[in-house]
Parts: sequence; structure tokens; C-alpha cells
Amino acid sequence: MSIKDLDNEYIAHTYGRFPVTLIKGKGSVAIADDGTEYIDMATGIAVNTFGFCDDMWISAVAEQLMELQHTSNLYYTGPCARLAQLLCEKTGMSKVFFSNSGAEANECAIKVARKYAADKYGKERNKILTLKNSFHGRTITTLSATGQDVFHNDFLPLTEGFDYVEANNISDLEDKVKSGNIAAIMFELVQGEGGVMPLTPEFVERIFELSAEYDIITIADEVQTGNGRTGELYAYMNYGVTPDIFSTAKGLGGGLPLGATVLSQKVQDVLKAGDHGSTFGGNPVCCAGAISILNRIDDELLAEVKAKSEYIISELSACEGVKAVDGMGLMLGITTERPVDEIVKECMEKGLLVIKAKQKLRLLPALNIEWDALKEAVEIIKTVCKTEV
Repeated sequence: MSIKDLDNEYIAHTYGRFPVTLIKGKGSVAIADDGTEYIDMATGIAVNTFGFCDDMWISAVAEQLMELQHTSNLYYTGPCARLAQLLCEKTGMSKVFFSNSGAEANECAIKVARKYAADKYGKERNKILTLKNSFHGRTITTLSATGQDVFHNDFLPLTEGFDYVEANNISDLEDKVKSGNIAAIMFELVQGEGGVMPLTPEFVERIFELSAEYDIITIADEVQTGNGRTGELYAYMNYGVTPDIFSTAKGLGGGLPLGATVLSQKVQDVLKAGDHGSTFGGNPVCCAGAISILNRIDDELLAEVKAKSEYIISELSACEGVKAVDGMGLMLGITTERPVDEIVKECMEKGLLVIKAKQKLRLLPALNIEWDALKEAVEIIKTVCKTEV
């Protein structure tokens, strides 16, 4: 049986896979089982921060793999502690809880916010405000936090205690906050699965003003936006604010599963021994890979991310067949005149891997994608977008 046949026979049909079997890759080039080479502009949905099989990342992971692949969190390990130190020193935060994914990182953030509110104000103060069109994960509770009915309908009843604010609608935000018993406001600075839509500076500023006034915990979901993706280390830094909690995952591990819930001084001691846990969270191999990633996201790389972003936006905004370009850094959404599914398919036929968000073409290239590969990818997109049916 072929790999595709084996997959169809034995793997739950939860993914609408493309008709491509990838077998290896290097940098921003992926190779299929038939030898076809593709420029990758998706990076496993913002996971492969430095592309496929980055040499420094492999070295860090392999070195740790030969020493200690796993131990429970009943013991101390060096990579876990050093990664937490790095995250805190780079952000000014105070403590970190490690898990395996973005959904788990968000679950932890929700638990911290609710416990903070319950400890200080009583258990009735438990409501979390999130934004319409948001996406926070696929567990029942993070689905409940997700402000899109399409993800809710088949899994009712959901976890109680969530309400949804229209993104960038300050009046709606104010009304929901003043309704009372709000423990936290949770938001993506750029709504990824919701169509690559950034929040406005005015809306973000009002979130933080109201949160300070009512002692509401702010939670920035940086699962997709984090680790250099938007041109700053974390997207909230583009807005000049600092949340009480931020979650991150995806690009943090560089290709290995790792989530982190990063806590400010205000909430650093909310969780006590036994309040939360994770068998694999803080795995030494994953953390060693993440240290390699974070150590290289410096000012020079971030300036490169911004320059590449400006190039893509400039080229595609002026392109025939493109209506708009949204997003931030190397997290961009392209509104095309033609149906996005056709664009994705034809890009693939021309050797380019891209994905979509809602009805937009979504670009999430490696932060260090070579300029030649980036320019070739942009030319393919321009050609496909201009093609008349």
C-alpha cells in the first residue's frame, strides 16, 4: 500500500489533505515522494521557524537526545530551566508553565485567570471575554473560548463562562466588560484562523485601560503570532503593551511539540503545587530545540522579517487579481479575486506550498527564507492570481 492508501485506511479522517506526500526537506524547500520540489510558504502552519532540518536546531536536539530524552516533572532538568529563563529575560515576565501545544497553553492561561479572580473576588467572577472570529484551540474549553460558531456546532454543550466581543468594536468591549464578573480578556493580536486580521491599536489600548480599571487579567494568545512571526519577538510588542499572561507554541519548538504559558509578576504565584501539570511539558529535547530557536531571534532577524513583509505586501498589493493584503510581519492574508481554493491548488501545481485562512491565501514562510526563494514564490502567486479562467 502507498503512504496515501495507508493513511486513508488507518488514520481518522479529520484532515482534508492535499494530494502530496512529503518525504524530506531542507530550508524552505520540501521534496515529495515523486521527486517534486516545492517552495514552502506555510512552515507547518508557522511551526518550522527556520524551515526544514535547520542545522543548528538539529545539533541542539540531537545533543540533548543523546543525554536525556525525557523525565517527569518530579525532577529538575537543565533545558527546561534555561528555556524558562530565556523567555522571561526576553519578555520581562516572571514564570513559565510548559505544555505540549497551543491549546494546552491556553487552557493553562484560562485556569490561571479564573483562579486569580476566584481567590481575590470569589468564584462567581469567572467569565472570560474573547473575540468573535478568534481561534484558541480544539479542546472543549479552548473551543468554547473560540469565537466562531462553526467550530462549536457539533460539540455542544461547551464549557460555560465565555462571552464574545466583536473584534475592534470598542463600544461592544465596554458593554461586555461592564456587565460584570469578568475574570479575563483573551485575544489574538492578529486573528490567524479567523482570516489574518490584526487588532487596531485603539482597540488594544482600550482592552488594557479597562483591564487596569476593573482588575481584569489580560491574556495574549501568541500561539501563531509569537516567536518573531510578526516582526517582533511577540506580537503584543508591536502595540506597546504587556499582557498579564501570554501563551505560545507552534514556532517555539521549531518543529517539536512545545507550548508555554508565560506569567507576569501579578499572576506568577497563582498556581500552587498540584494545581496543574503536564507529563511531557518541558520535555528536555523539545526545550533544547526551543533554546536554539529563541537564541537566534534577534534584532537583525526581526529587521529581516519586516523587510520581507514589506516586499511581499508591496508586490502583491499592486498585483492584478489581488484585492487586499492583511496581516503583520510574515503572517499575511491575501484576498484574491478568484476563489482561494483554486489559487492554492494552482500554486501547488507550480511548485509552491501555501494554505488558506477563511477565504484568504495565507502566507507563513520561514523567518529566514532566502530572498531568491521568496521572490520566486511571490512571482508564482502573482502569476496565479492574474490567471483568468
